[in-house]
Amino acid sequence: MTYTADYLIERRKAKWEELGSIEHDKKLRSAIADELLVNSKLRDEVRIYPEKLIELFFIVVDKDKKTRPFFLNAVQKEFVETLNQAKKDYAAGLIPEISILILKGRQQGFTTLVTAYQLACSILNRNFEGFTLADESSNTEAIFQNKAKYPYSQLPEPLKPTEKFNNRRQLLFSELNSSWSVDTATKDVGRSRTINFFHGSECAFWRDGISSIQAALGQAFTKDCIKIYETTANGFNDYKKMWDSGEHINCFYAWWKTPEYRLKFPADSVKTEFDGNIDKHTEWIWERLKWLRDEIKLDHEQLYWYYKKYKGFLDKNTIKQEYPCTPHEAFLLSGATVFDTEKILARIEQLERPIKVGYFIYDYDGLKITNIRWVPDRNGYVKIYQLPNTPRITKYCIGGDTAGEGSDWFTGHVLDARTGQQVAVLKHQFDEDQYAKQMYCLGAYYKWALMCIETNYSSYPIMELQRLGYPNMYVRYKQDTYTHKMEKYFGFKTTTLTRPTIIARLIEIVREHTELIYDMDTLEELLTIIKNEKGKVEAPEGGHDDQMMGLAIAYEAKEEVTFGEEDQMDIPPHMHFNAQKKKETQYDYGEDITIV
Repeated sequence: MTYTADYLIERRKAKWEELGSIEHDKKLRSAIADELLVNSKLRDEVRIYPEKLIELFFIVVDKDKKTRPFFLNAVQKEFVETLNQAKKDYAAGLIPEISILILKGRQQGFTTLVTAYQLACSILNRNFEGFTLADESSNTEAIFQNKAKYPYSQLPEPLKPTEKFNNRRQLLFSELNSSWSVDTATKDVGRSRTINFFHGSECAFWRDGISSIQAALGQAFTKDCIKIYETTANGFNDYKKMWDSGEHINCFYAWWKTPEYRLKFPADSVKTEFDGNIDKHTEWIWERLKWLRDEIKLDHEQLYWYYKKYKGFLDKNTIKQEYPCTPHEAFLLSGATVFDTEKILARIEQLERPIKVGYFIYDYDGLKITNIRWVPDRNGYVKIYQLPNTPRITKYCIGGDTAGEGSDWFTGHVLDARTGQQVAVLKHQFDEDQYAKQMYCLGAYYKWALMCIETNYSSYPIMELQRLGYPNMYVRYKQDTYTHKMEKYFGFKTTTLTRPTIIARLIEIVREHTELIYDMDTLEELLTIIKNEKGKVEAPEGGHDDQMMGLAIAYEAKEEVTFGEEDQMDIPPHMHFNAQKKKETQYDYGEDITIV
């Protein structure tokens, strides 16, 4: 009989379940090693799938300090499937590199898995160099001793390559010219290496930041290097930027995917009381448990485990980072955020994609814009969530924030001025004249919406819109200090008086009417906004508040829109321009939009 790896792994699992004896498991592993030496197909199989070598031969010390066979748990299997697919996609030329981000809760076993995987690769391949960076020196030593050296020492002797080094931080196999090592993340680490497989452990907590470490590694990564950045979140930092960049394979693993995260009730009466409290109470933890029970379909023992973890934290917000339920929640800055995070997270779960994504093109003779057309583009910078006059005739307003101090983006938010519903969003890194022209087109599309753009850092967009003849500009009045006459100005001026006012209104809207906001980028930015030590509401260091300010200005403009009797007419159902389109697809990049 020709044995396959899967067959032998199942035999090992069956014997462990039957006997639970590590000594018997040792004898079985020795027999499997003998088979591996004579079975070339088996060797080829584990070389292609190193995780099978782990389940055939590796042992691990579990959370209860018991030695047991290393069988992959549910989340580890899910990750290995992602890794294997990435390897196939890279080989087929479908992706330019293999770079995977793992965002997870505490103690889900990823450092143990990735270390074992690298060790298996170093045993199975020539000229392999695996390298792990830990967040601090104590973890560096623990990874080497507990997750690499001890499991390696327990392998059957025929599987151990000839060693050149086996010290505190490195295993080097001379005949294979392969190695695995671990170090602490510092600015000068990793130079003069040629790395085939890189693992950043708890990288969101590296003291010098991910970007400086990547710079230190320089050209160390081979072209086909597998790069895995694994961590629990640590607020808005380099890892959050990587997660948002779209350049990596993002893998989030909620705490409930770890099977042992469950707790038995001490008595049936406790279970009955606990279940009743979920439906009876309205505090955050009970609302969260209700959501986990009704939407995620967790069982009572999982809910009880989560509740006990929550009760054990002095700072109750800690559970959101230690055992997150969503990626957005994982990155929250505990206790510091301004907007209602629970309402935002719930709204994010309900969002649908925009019905159109793209941008505007137009004819321009140096004086006027004419013949405005829509260009569908899934990478476009204008997102439309509702077409004009849907489902009834209304008026619109636009709030815009220009790229200024501490800001990299020009933004625009279109609101239904009757309901306050966000119907379109613009976000891009324009030159000022391009921004003004795109806002002109956006305003024209939404029935010459009332245009309100911030003028603090530059009045050029407002001046350009005036020159182009935009007909509906937001007006503010200011008393001349000499003549005492009220003078008229276009655009919104952010001051120490107006800024807190418009932000306070936006905080209330998010708390009471989050359903009005449709844009994912906007909601994600609101999750990061904090109040600094001086009490100012702002983005954290390295973050942005462009979307927040644009939306807050839009709601300020909404207060200036007036309605008459002619604005009250509802549009008949057959004139709901996007109704049929939404039935067909939830992501329509749209037909051309022509504005004469």
